[in-house]
Amino acid sequence: MAGEDRAVAKTYVPTEQKERWSEHADELDMSQSEYLRTMVQAGRRGFLTGREEGGSGDATPGGSGLEDRVLDSLSEGVLSWDELVAELSGDFEDRLYETVQELEDAGRIRHDPRENGYVLRGDR
Repeated sequence: MAGEDRAVAKTYVPTEQKERWSEHADELDMSQSEYLRTMVQAGRRGFLTGREEGGSGDATPGGSGLEDRVLDSLSEGVLSWDELVAELSGDFEDRLYETVQELEDAGRIRHDPRENGYVLRGDR
């Protein structure tokens, strides 16, 4: 749930499988951590709901449907509106943070204290 501490979860898979996962994560523009979290949650939803592949039909290609994400979040118990928003936006916030860090590391953006925000550096 929102605000919980994070913990490391490790697994060992054949090199070939990890390479496929890494390639798929790149295709989806996701970090490997985000990809694994998303795939595990998608798999859990399938087991918890007894649905066949394809989900509820509201999922967008390459994504998980918002309806399924709300139901999955609420399957753990009662959440206030703010907790539900935090629960559903957490993955986005993590992904945005990682992307901003990558763009800064690549020299494509920088934080400008005068503007109190991020700005482009040179060519995109």
